[in-house]
Amino acid sequence: MMLTIEDQPRVTATDSAIALIEEIRKDHPYILFHQSGGCCDGSSPMCYPADDFIVGDQDVKLGEIAGVPVYISASQFQAWKHTQLIIDVVPGRGGMFSLDNGREKRFLTRSRLLGFEGP
Repeated sequence: MMLTIEDQPRVTATDSAIALIEEIRKDHPYILFHQSGGCCDGSSPMCYPADDFIVGDQDVKLGEIAGVPVYISASQFQAWKHTQLIIDVVPGRGGMFSLDNGREKRFLTRSRLLGFEGP
């Protein structure tokens, strides 16, 4: 079944990602995600304390997951504007400055074309 781009959120999260977000928010109640560089499938979104990251004029807000805003750089957005990002969790270490670092699991971005249903 074909769906329009407007029918789907630009960013979603798996149950595992939501659980890790909830874990991180126990220590850092206000966080945000920023997807930059290496976008998209298989890359790692960075998770920051909201007051430690300045959202730039060129950043695009994709939406929110579990009440947490998700941003992407404008240049990345142009390249991936027809794609839905799915934030997931896999074993491993997060980025050096990302709040998932040191938890033995990290966020991972998966993607699919907007407008299509899929797994």
